Amino acid sequence: MKKYCLLFFVLLLAPAIIGAQSNLTMADAILKGRTALAPANLKQVQWIPGTHQFTHALNGKYVRMNAATGSTDTIDILSGINSHLEKQGSKPLENPPAFTWIDDKTLWFKTDKDIYTYTLDGDLNRKNGFPADAENADIHEKTFKIAYTRDKGLWINIGGKDLGVAQSEKDGIVYGESVHRQEFGIYKGTFWSPAGRYLAFYRMDESMVTPYPIYILDSMPAQARLVRYPYAGATSHHVTVGIYDTQTGQKWYLNTGEPAEQYLTNVAWSPDDKFILIAVVNREQNHVWLRQYEAATGAFVKTLFEESNDKWVEPEQPAQFVPGKNDQFVWQSERDGFNHLYLYDLNGKLIRRLSEGRFPVTNFYGFSANGENCFYQTADESGLNRHIWTANLKTGVISRLSEDEGMHNAMINKAGDWVIDVFSNANTPRTIYTFPVKKPAERKIVFSAKNPVEGFAMGQVKMFSIPSPGGPALNARMVLPPNFDPSKKYPVLVYLYNGPHAQLVANSWLGASELWMHRMAQQGCIVFTVDGRGSANRGFEFESALHRRIGDAEIEDQVAGARYMMSQPFVDSTRMGVFGWSYGGFMTTSLMTRPEAKGIFKCGVAGGPVIDWRMYEIMYTERYMDTPQENPGGYAKNNLFNYIDNLDGRLLMIHGSSDDVVLWQHSLRYIRECVKKGKQIDYFVYPEHLHNVLGKDRVHLFEKIDRFFQENLLRTEERRP
Repeated sequence: MKKYCLLFFVLLLAPAIIGAQSNLTMADAILKGRTALAPANLKQVQWIPGTHQFTHALNGKYVRMNAATGSTDTIDILSGINSHLEKQGSKPLENPPAFTWIDDKTLWFKTDKDIYTYTLDGDLNRKNGFPADAENADIHEKTFKIAYTRDKGLWINIGGKDLGVAQSEKDGIVYGESVHRQEFGIYKGTFWSPAGRYLAFYRMDESMVTPYPIYILDSMPAQARLVRYPYAGATSHHVTVGIYDTQTGQKWYLNTGEPAEQYLTNVAWSPDDKFILIAVVNREQNHVWLRQYEAATGAFVKTLFEESNDKWVEPEQPAQFVPGKNDQFVWQSERDGFNHLYLYDLNGKLIRRLSEGRFPVTNFYGFSANGENCFYQTADESGLNRHIWTANLKTGVISRLSEDEGMHNAMINKAGDWVIDVFSNANTPRTIYTFPVKKPAERKIVFSAKNPVEGFAMGQVKMFSIPSPGGPALNARMVLPPNFDPSKKYPVLVYLYNGPHAQLVANSWLGASELWMHRMAQQGCIVFTVDGRGSANRGFEFESALHRRIGDAEIEDQVAGARYMMSQPFVDSTRMGVFGWSYGGFMTTSLMTRPEAKGIFKCGVAGGPVIDWRMYEIMYTERYMDTPQENPGGYAKNNLFNYIDNLDGRLLMIHGSSDDVVLWQHSLRYIRECVKKGKQIDYFVYPEHLHNVLGKDRVHLFEKIDRFFQENLLRTEERRP
């Protein structure tokens, strides 16, 4: 495996374009950054089952391409669908629907209330429907049964008939929705069995969790919407998994046992509908048991295997069963320090591992239809790149299918013999290739995006690495102003997150920098980012450096990054600013007040910041910090109320009034304590916004941030009090 010397490796990217060019507006950067000014792409790409063909949407129709020959034709499904809808007296569609191929001649799609199949011969059939107020719709793609939630209850629609599965018995009982605050990879609350007879579902009892008020702005008199929010160290909600039989109308629950405060994660069905596998994690999050349950009775069968770690375990992907095998599955685990794939049988026997290396699996794509091979994506040792791999399940032989450094994201056809590779790197906006699995060198370009910001004054993006005080090299990036002059001195804006599950520096288009950063660089500053210890895709040791002491390693690395920049001859070391949101808001406030960073930052913007981790949710906080009762010293050290006296720069704090992730209480209490201590702070609230300020209001947010740094960082004259 090729090795990389990160410490002194400097990559010069996206060279500035010479000539008359426009500056970005903040509205351009925010509203068009993922649309008109993002690299172009093929839309709605998918393989047609049983073929070497794939389709993508273009100008109201679909292009069908044969990957083996390169031949193309066009499919017009909209006119055929609308012809049938009009005959039925239904409203025609304005645009072609997003659909899923069933076979090489048949597809299915849904509208706002109906599900249809359509054949290329022109046959349209309505398969099912759902009410307008249905939420969390989960469609079984063979039977077209629909599970959905409404008013905290769970329903199933079969052939147009609604069946009430379970209704909330009291306030705090919720059926069919995601649980455990969407940690552990949980994003939904219903799970169809492969044949569609059974539906597994979550039942969550959060009635014992303290309600938290979210202010309703327009209510007269004032009212509040109550949400259940489990604080670290407090009582958590209780979850069980139910089974509903669509043939008999009966339901029962899996015997998941005690204690009630455990995490039931990564629900998976065996292909024969007989068993359910659940990764059960203890409240302490240092032990996981993969347990097997009999679906028809709910009975516990056995524990297949268990894992423990003195820091934490965090299963995030369910068992993936091998096609044609009711008793073999692939499991993902960080047991050796990096997330890897392991092939098991239903006796809990490890057959073999399917990936290796000092880098993690970042995506599992699935299997070939015959079950002989699987496909997956990994980071590389630097964490900057992504590559595509295949592994033979019988022999364990592993092959890398991608070569160029950058980001490779794959779509594998059902047979497992052809790949669509969506590629980008810092200098390549997007290129899409196809190639046969057996001959990846014979790739063909099927799409290439132009530079979407051509015509704008874009500065250079430099990617490099710096040493961490803790040992490992850290990936860093700086966005330079257009027409950068190394003989001048520039202010620096540090943008950061530096928490788990996030990576900001990567070898993707423009080094993963966002257009608002280039807008700021156009104002005359350098925008700098470093992914310190605690951030993602560098292995468990790197990420777990923050265990029981959130903030310490991250501050060390961010200070190291700031001091590296301050040592550069083109940096004005007296004008350093910092900005981050959520975990980044916590880090920004830390860097503005904790003694380790004293005197470095002149100003900062902290959005949606965690101030006191005792006020943050159980699932996330206790994984990294244990409980406040178990780790009082750790919680005290990262409690930012304790450092307000150190604030001497300009700090702008921003929060959404309806934030149900990092509660508004964090920043409100921080303001109160600043007032008590006579410390001035700038503050702004976005009424009724959640944890992120989205939509057109996001332009307002970044214009405010831009103005703040204009006044406090970019201007050379001192701001008047």
